[in-house]
Amino acid sequence: MTAAPSPSTPELTAIVDYGAGNLRSVQKSFERAAAALDARDGRARDIIVTREAAAIARADRLVLPGVGAFAACAAGLNTAPGVIDALRQSAIDERKPFLGICVGMQLLATCGLEFGETPGLDWIGGSVKRLEAGPDRRIPHMGWNTVIPTRAHPVFDALGDAVDLYFVHSFYFDVENAEDCAAVCAYGGAVAAAVARDNILGVQFHPEKSQAAGLEIIDAFLRWTP
Repeated sequence: MTAAPSPSTPELTAIVDYGAGNLRSVQKSFERAAAALDARDGRARDIIVTREAAAIARADRLVLPGVGAFAACAAGLNTAPGVIDALRQSAIDERKPFLGICVGMQLLATCGLEFGETPGLDWIGGSVKRLEAGPDRRIPHMGWNTVIPTRAHPVFDALGDAVDLYFVHSFYFDVENAEDCAAVCAYGGAVAAAVARDNILGVQFHPEKSQAAGLEIIDAFLRWTP
């Protein structure tokens, strides 16, 4: 376990750049939440975007964003030198707080089933499957939807029993173990909106696009000590 930074040392959150896009809006939201939190508790926090394995290994918290196709994002992650090893060491071995966003959450799965089967990180058992269209729902699932926590989690505690958050996705995480599902939304049935195990959290929605509620989630992640 990595020791917590001293009060005089800025805590470092690394947003992983592996070519999956949407990095600037994620970075800005984390910087905004960190600045507000710093003003409240007087502790410095740095937010960086990096594709360097050494910086990922050095960080105190990790964020894996992602938009687009599972296979393309998995390929980008696999071809980024040393990044998967650094993520595994930090999140699995050292148990640092980890947040996956959208496809970054889906990559936690055993595999993705888009245009064939693509291996994921396999940190949380399950597969990523296509959402089914219906008379009352279009694919992609795009826009605001109500997220309902299915069990207690420190990152969601401040949000109450339900909260509207912003989604953009065509595939969903079919979780193998129901206990790993931390929140759901309704879209032709219950869809995993968040998965969690120990220090690992993934969210299907985009907190950086979810206005005040999204900033609350980012704030809670930056304060979370699993």
